[in-house]
Amino acid sequence: MGRRGRKRQLAVEDEYWKLILEGVGTVEACQQVGIGRKTGYRWRAERGGLPPLRLGEADHRGRYLSQLERQRIATLRGRGLGVREIARRLGRAPSTVSRELRRNVRPHDAGVYDGDLAHARARERARRNRAGRLAADHELRQVVQDKLELEWSPEQIAAWLRVTYPDRSSWHVCHETIYQAIYHGGKRGLRRQLTKRLRTGRPLRRRRRRAQERTPRFVAPAALIDRRPAIVEARVRLGDWEGDLITGRVNQSAIGTLVDRASRYVKLIHLPGGRSSQALQEALTLAVFTLPPQARRTLTWDQGSEMACHDQIAHLFSDGVFFAYPGRPWERPSNENTNGLLRQYFPKRTDLSVHGAEDLEAVEQRLNNRPRKTLGWLTPAQVFAAGLPSP
Repeated sequence: MGRRGRKRQLAVEDEYWKLILEGVGTVEACQQVGIGRKTGYRWRAERGGLPPLRLGEADHRGRYLSQLERQRIATLRGRGLGVREIARRLGRAPSTVSRELRRNVRPHDAGVYDGDLAHARARERARRNRAGRLAADHELRQVVQDKLELEWSPEQIAAWLRVTYPDRSSWHVCHETIYQAIYHGGKRGLRRQLTKRLRTGRPLRRRRRRAQERTPRFVAPAALIDRRPAIVEARVRLGDWEGDLITGRVNQSAIGTLVDRASRYVKLIHLPGGRSSQALQEALTLAVFTLPPQARRTLTWDQGSEMACHDQIAHLFSDGVFFAYPGRPWERPSNENTNGLLRQYFPKRTDLSVHGAEDLEAVEQRLNNRPRKTLGWLTPAQVFAAGLPSP
């Protein structure tokens, strides 16, 4: 008889995943539960960065038996109670208890039902390691891979497949199917290297964390966002822009970003002269002058020192320039979202000055011609063009 492998530390693994779900980093979580860093990374890699399927740690969580319920079954069974009495005390159907005892008692258990062991067996069965849709359909896999190479998100690809191939229901996969195919590698159909084509570029999935509030560095003597025309909130007209900077390594380089609230149309501002207020004023003036007057109504910026010359660009916008309150990035949601998308092309802690005006224009074109869920899967360029008056 061969040597048996080391027994899996299910309780420790559960505690590890609880810490991960609370936002604790992998290394710190490993230290807290007393395991090696390699073990934590292995657990994450085995499940594509996602926690194992929870069959319920509460007393009663829907259709699946929880660990506590299985422990109670073991206790009541050990007292000699029958299936119907156990089911009555648990508030479950007798068939549920009977099926549980039949499934999770093996011949070598000598007829003894162990609640913890049964729960571990149920969890392993629930993983259902089976080939994904993309692994079975080579043509579909190639189509999805081509779109990922263009930096389309899985959600955009899933919606595009439904619109483009309405009669091929087998191709109507959800975005999670594509994510699973990427993060589980060849077993689900796609190469893990394609994670580099996702927005974050992360090789492992992780829970989204709350963003840190930014410390205001400059309070501009200008109108705050609550004085902005109410129609801006409705997103029913072109020309209401949100702006900000994305910065490079040690804040030595920057790119200006503008996004229209209604169409999500993006304009990038080349700042070869640095991120000073004077440099931004000159570059922003040139960028805004390329827009028709009907598409220049308001500008909303954060209270960064780069906008110290805001009074010299206010005349470019018919309804004025406004500022969000300090530490409230959610008051410029479209711009914050766009900056996140741009980080795929202009990563943090890199020198952004190496990107010329042609590079910025290419990224603009890519984002503006990509379908967006919030626009009903139209592209920002389509919505922007449709909102301009006819010549």
